Parts: sequence; C-alpha cells; structure tokens
Amino acid sequence: MTLVTQHKELRDDVLDGLQLSTRLDRIWRTPSGLIGALTSVDHKVIGRRYILTAFVFLFLGGALALLMRVQLAGAEKHVLSADLYNQVFTMHGSTMMFLFAVPVMEAFAVYLVPLMVGTRNIAFPRLNAFSYWMFLFGGCFLWISFIFNVGPDVGWFAYVPLSNLQFTPSKRADVWAQMITFTEVAALAVAVEIVVTVFKLRAPGMTLDRIPIFVWSMLVTSFLVMFAMPSIMIASTSLILDRLVNTHFFDPAAGGHVLLWQHLFWFFGHPEVYIIFLPATGMASMILATFARRPVIGYPVIVLSLIATGFLSFGLWVHHMFVTGLPQLGAALFTANSMLIAVPSGLQIFCWLATLWDGRPVYRTPLLFVLGFIVVFVIGGLSGVMVASVPIDTQVHDTYFVVAHFHYVLIGGAVFPLIGAVYYWFPKISGRMLSERLGRWNFWLAFVGFNVAFFPMHFLGLMGMPRRVYTYIPDMGWDRLNLLSSCGAALFAVSFILLIANVVVSARRGALAGDNPWDASTLEWATTSPPPSYNFDRIPAVDHRDPLWSDTESIRVVAGLSAERREVLLTSLAEADPQVREASPEPSIWPLLTALATTVFFIGSIFTPWAVLWGTPPMAVALIGWFWPTGSREDEE
Repeated sequence: MTLVTQHKELRDDVLDGLQLSTRLDRIWRTPSGLIGALTSVDHKVIGRRYILTAFVFLFLGGALALLMRVQLAGAEKHVLSADLYNQVFTMHGSTMMFLFAVPVMEAFAVYLVPLMVGTRNIAFPRLNAFSYWMFLFGGCFLWISFIFNVGPDVGWFAYVPLSNLQFTPSKRADVWAQMITFTEVAALAVAVEIVVTVFKLRAPGMTLDRIPIFVWSMLVTSFLVMFAMPSIMIASTSLILDRLVNTHFFDPAAGGHVLLWQHLFWFFGHPEVYIIFLPATGMASMILATFARRPVIGYPVIVLSLIATGFLSFGLWVHHMFVTGLPQLGAALFTANSMLIAVPSGLQIFCWLATLWDGRPVYRTPLLFVLGFIVVFVIGGLSGVMVASVPIDTQVHDTYFVVAHFHYVLIGGAVFPLIGAVYYWFPKISGRMLSERLGRWNFWLAFVGFNVAFFPMHFLGLMGMPRRVYTYIPDMGWDRLNLLSSCGAALFAVSFILLIANVVVSARRGALAGDNPWDASTLEWATTSPPPSYNFDRIPAVDHRDPLWSDTESIRVVAGLSAERREVLLTSLAEADPQVREASPEPSIWPLLTALATTVFFIGSIFTPWAVLWGTPPMAVALIGWFWPTGSREDEE
C-alpha cells in the first residue's frame, strides 16, 4: 500500500474515465428503496434515524410531563387517577432518561464523530445498525405496553420492594426491566463503536492533542457507558429473575437486600447524569469556539476536566442514599466527592467565559442556547452542592427541591446545548439553514418557560411538597406556585413546537447553507453539506487543532485508498500515523434480523422461561448469517 499526501487544490483525479467522487458514490451509497433503507450501514443514515427517533421520544415524554403539570396545577384535581398518574410519571422519567437523553447524545456522535475525525464510516457499521434497531424496538415495546395499560408504574428507578412481585404482581415492572435491557445493549454497542473510531480511524496527523473537544467528550462518555451500564443491566436482570423464577436477590426474608438494588441502580444512575452532561459540554465548546471567532481557551484544561469528571462520577452514587441509614463516615466521604466534582465543571465554565471575553462573539441562535445553558446549569450546580450535604439532603430529600435541581441539571445541562447543537449542525445534516428569527424566539420562550416552570419548585420543596404525589389538599398552600410552574411548562412546550416548525419549514425552504456557513474550524465542515455517502473523496491529513482555520486555502489529503471497494484507513493510537487499509462492511439485512430475533427473545422471556430455549436458535441463525464470510480473499486476509 502506498500512502502519499498532496494538496486538495492540485487534485484532478479521473479513474477509468470517471471522476473519483462518482466512483466512490457508487461504492459507498446506500441502495435505494425499502431494502436499502433496512440494510443501510452508513453512519449518517443511522445517525439521522437515531436523532429523529430520540426527538420523537422527547416529544412523547414531554406530552406526559404536561399531563402531570395539568394534574398538579391545582389542589385535588382529577385529570389523572392515581394509577394512571403513576404510569405517566414512570413513562415520563423512563422515556426521558433511557429513550431520549443518552440515545440522542450518542446519535449526534454517530453522525458527527466519523466526520470530525476524518474517516469514511464509523467502526463496526453493522453493529451500529443493530444498535439502532434495538433502541427502536425497545422504545416501541415500552410505549405499546403503555397504550395497552401495561405501562410500568414503579417509577423510572423501580425501587424494590415496590417493584417486587408481592407489590406489583402485573407485568408492568417486567416491561420496565426489559426495556432497560434493550436500551443498554444499544448504548453499549454505540460506546464500543465510538471508542474504536476515535482510537483507530482518525485522520493522519490528528494526534491526541488535536482531537476536537466534542470527540473527547464522547470518548469519555463512551467509557462511562461501558463501565456504568452493566450495573443497571445486572440490576434489571436480577429483578426479572426475582419476579419470574423466584430468586431472592432483593428479598430480605430470604437473605436478599433491598439496598442492593439502590447501590446497583445508583452506581449506574449518577454516572448516567454525566453520560448525558459531558457530550453537552463538548457541544458547548464547539459552538463557543466558532461564534467567539477564536479557538477555545484552555483546551488541555477542558480535556482533563472531562476525564476527571468521568473518574469522579463513579464516586457519587451514595449521595442518593443519605437517608437510608448508611454509616456516617461513608456519607461524609461521598459528600466530599460530590462537592469535589463541581471543580472540573467550574473549570470548563471559566474557560468558556474566557473564550467569550477574549474573542469577538457573534450572537447567533446556537450561541444563545449555550449562554442559556451556562446560566441554568450554574443554578443547578449550586443546588447540587446543597443536596450533596447530608444535613440539607436529609431535609429536602424526596421533595420538589430535588425535582427542581434534577431538571436544572439535566435540562439546563443537556437540552439547552442540545437545541443549540441542532441549530449549529442542522446545516451540515440537511444542507439548509434554520430561521434565525424563529431561533431567537425559540430560545427566549425556552429560557423563560423553563425557569418559570422549575424555579418555583425549589420553594415548593422547601415548603414540604413531596415528589411523586398525584394530588394535594388546598390547605397546604402549594396552589399558586404549582399553577405558576404549570404555566411555565406550557410556555416551555410552545418553544419546542416552534423548534419543530422551524425544522420542518427550513428543511424544505430554508436558505442553502453551503459547505461551512459558520466558518467553523473542524473537519466535518471540510466536506459538502450534506456530506456525500463516502464523507471525503480523499482522507484529510491534519497538522493543526483547528485545520480549517490554520490553512484557509487548502487541506492536505491522503491518497491510496481503493475506489473499487469500501475501505477505511487505520491509524496509530497516539500520533495517528497511517498503518493499514481496512475493508468496511457492505449493507446487510442481518443486523435487522438479529435485532428482531433478540427482541422476540427479550419480550418472550418475561412471559415464559421457555422463550429462552426457543428464542436462542433464531438468534444463533441471525448471528451466523451476520458473521458468515462473504468477502474476497483480500477481505478475509
């Protein structure tokens, strides 16, 4: 294999009378029609599906949130019964946490990371397709169960013994536990793909200190997923076994322990917050640098903060359990660690503010959402430091103060930068610009609506209103603040309606974006908008952290990859030196068939143990078909 670098402006390649791009498009494009749609392994196609599906679940979960706010807008309302409220509450939390927050961050990574690191496809593209189908089928399973009144009603945390067979004899808790298995399999698959893509598929010259910050954030997040999510999978599987085959993991009468569930759940649950938050900080760093018109200040500090946050996030879970009677020394240690993790987050915020201060900010819609994120997240972080203290947490635990903190951290720390990312990368995905005027209305409605909805909840919590209640009596004095909160929630919902309208209209009639409408610095903007099926006709060679700002005239590229078959370039871990060409898999129906077989296995197993026996052969057949060698001798070598 011969690999050489040359300048883009000097290329005038013609292969067998065809332009290089035409030949590559024929090799890499997804086949047309239904079969092509079901077999695609293009990371951009799957990334778009992931993003769209995750936002559908966001709107479904948001609709349930509005139902709860209507129920709580006044005392003793009867919009929802107690049973239905429990289902709605559980569905809202489960949808937002497991079907939206984590998947949507991974969805953006599936689409953007290969473009940012300068490769033609994600690592393990068939596994990528399988992960999407598992995510989709798991989400559909949960919502179809809810429609047929078998939706879970044990909270998105499913505490035992409430979720044990004794107190929840129906299949509702089983549906929740098996939905967890679906979504975590999907998340783990994407995490592996991201890690391998970042480590082995980076463009030549993209050393570790030249990786875009969003890619760093997704790399750290992927490791968090791989270490944290097995815990919740073990917990949910143990719960299913307790309920279906009479094991006793969480049964104190038979030697089990109810607190084991909380330890397993929150060992996942608190890193989960940072699995959601870290990609959002990566998005914020990318947007800030572009609109401040200068590289972000403190790149090493931000990267090390991401890594430190990842490590520290595994030492926080017990602060969810301060009122369970744990030893005081242990509680003190977890209090200290819970406060310590604010340091790396604070360092990132100082770097962002310094970047804005030293730059020439252009206040477009993506930057407005990032600024709103900083304000909202700081408020959520301050209340987080408060509930990290044992005495304060003992007083406000399970009150609406915690609900307020939780939403300030997750909506402020994830949804605001996410919407900014939609405005920022929509031109790359669609080739068209979103309306700036509608975008500003979108921001202000979201910012005002969110704060009106959730800030009063701090006071409701301090006034003693417990969370997870479906009604309250008039004498408590909570009516006015709850009504104000419900009005804010309605305003917040209007902002999302405006976002939908902006996306739908702009996708059809928006101004053409061009390749790099923001004059950004990273490689995803070095190709067309939207990108071709092969991403880059020649793999770029990087010699700067901001390659599009370092040389505005041309980008060095690498030659040597075949135009006769799908190939990606593997590079070394640290220095990203070219090593070897690797065949990239063709479209295949087997990931879908494997996901269908796995779905039947998972769903059937909560109704009968025989599903394990009868569901295994179809899975085995699908996996054999998936891995059966069909390539050329060169592929197999």
